[in-house]
Amino acid sequence: MSILSSIPDKYKELLHTAANDLKSILWSEREDDAKLVQKGLLLYRQGLVSKVRLENDSIVANVQDVTRVQVEVNLNFFQISSCSCPAEGICRHQLAAFFQVFSQISRVTEWVDRWRQPIQERRTAKTLGIQRAKDLLKTAGSTKPDYEQWKQAFQSSFASIMGDPKATKPYLVTELFQVYSRKIRASAPVEQEWKQLYQLIASIHSFQYLLKFSEEQAFALEDIQRYYQNLFYQLIDDIEDLVEKLNVHALPFAFDSFMEKLKDDTYLLITGESILEFESAHLYVILWTKLFRKKQWHEEELPKVSELTRKKETLPGLIAYIHQHVMLRKDEKALQTLQLLNEQATPFMIYWLEKLSSGKEWKRMGLYVDTFSTMVRPYIQTLHDHYARMDFTRVAIKTVGAYAKETKKHDLYEKILIQALPYSYRGYDEFLFDQGLYEKWCDLQGYIGFDISSIPTEKIRLLQKERPDVLLPLYHQSIQQHIEMKNRGNYREAVKQLKKLRTLYKKLKRPDDFQHFLELLLDKTKRLRAFHQECERGKLTHA
Repeated sequence: MSILSSIPDKYKELLHTAANDLKSILWSEREDDAKLVQKGLLLYRQGLVSKVRLENDSIVANVQDVTRVQVEVNLNFFQISSCSCPAEGICRHQLAAFFQVFSQISRVTEWVDRWRQPIQERRTAKTLGIQRAKDLLKTAGSTKPDYEQWKQAFQSSFASIMGDPKATKPYLVTELFQVYSRKIRASAPVEQEWKQLYQLIASIHSFQYLLKFSEEQAFALEDIQRYYQNLFYQLIDDIEDLVEKLNVHALPFAFDSFMEKLKDDTYLLITGESILEFESAHLYVILWTKLFRKKQWHEEELPKVSELTRKKETLPGLIAYIHQHVMLRKDEKALQTLQLLNEQATPFMIYWLEKLSSGKEWKRMGLYVDTFSTMVRPYIQTLHDHYARMDFTRVAIKTVGAYAKETKKHDLYEKILIQALPYSYRGYDEFLFDQGLYEKWCDLQGYIGFDISSIPTEKIRLLQKERPDVLLPLYHQSIQQHIEMKNRGNYREAVKQLKKLRTLYKKLKRPDDFQHFLELLLDKTKRLRAFHQECERGKLTHA
């Protein structure tokens, strides 16, 4: 319908859903997003949206800007909306069209006010944070090395800055946490070795405080992910860097009591039901691999995590249980427990495999690689982001590749490469070619659907010389794909490849087979006059 006099209930629901999605996709805190929304509003308010209709769960409209553009807004997935303008991603024309239709069921100004609310309150938090920082820093000074005093100071500072329930909204957390972090840094000891230990203990406790704070405030997971999940990742990175720095030299004896207490306090990472289970388990694994390295400590920790998992099985608890068994070389028990987690344990498997690889414990590693090979595909399917799938596959292939190279267990390596397709294409492509498995290599190209012209010339030349028969199906597939495009340029490319195919058949002493194929192809495409003309020009046929 061109005039939106009445909007069906189905589209009303879609519009409200899309409006909520937009608040997550576009952030008022980002300057580019703020400008984009402002430009979309301007186009809408100037009445430059016309010929609006609703179809296929989308808004279709024209928008008059410098030039007229055609817009299609997908109400199910706003990110895949399209516009004839050159802008990438969501553009002002899509927003203008959306606002035009949304205005029929709700007030656009109310949506904009709700969308801008986080940045308005963020400014309030910044002012509040600066004032608090002034008060707190008055008493901040270097503290003497005392674990309990440090811990008490961290807790007191965190509560005083973050603890106001009226002021603390999810979008205020980053600003307030930065104020807290400045306070902690200002109180650090002057001596470098104590300063690093202080920063490490502060970061670990800050991670725990922030986690507990999030649970007490009952923030929704999507709000944490949007506004301040990056704080947890930054803390983990900082902790790992500090551990590496401390491990450069042997730790002084004066650190022993601090390490004992810190070790006991990090047990809290795996107790309870954390809203960020993966991050908690990840930090626990890092600390119990790189910092708490005494065998006695692992032996003392194992009964504690065993009792914990016996009472209730949670991801952090089970990962801790497996990790302690891995560190104590009790692989059979670790592998048994891995079966309970399946793909949930897959990212942690990378950590354990890398540890075994760095220690060149190839025999032990083989047991874990075998289990890992069954977990790769299910885990990849849980990742909704293409780049996350690519990153995981790259790390997995690199880690297992070192094992395969040392042990010559190419079958396991290939199994993992197959499990990770299509994200492992490049690695699998090189593996098959290097191993001389040309038939499988050809099948892989067909599976991916690459045009033969995109395959490196040196590989084509080698196969033309050693295994020309392998190239036949690739040329057949590529020729068919070009013909199906139904334009002159692709027809000419198809003819070029037909000539190369004819040469291969001659080399294989099968010219009659090529002629039979060509006759069938010409008969099948007899209505494609342009293709037949290109065949005549290429002297494949005669007029």
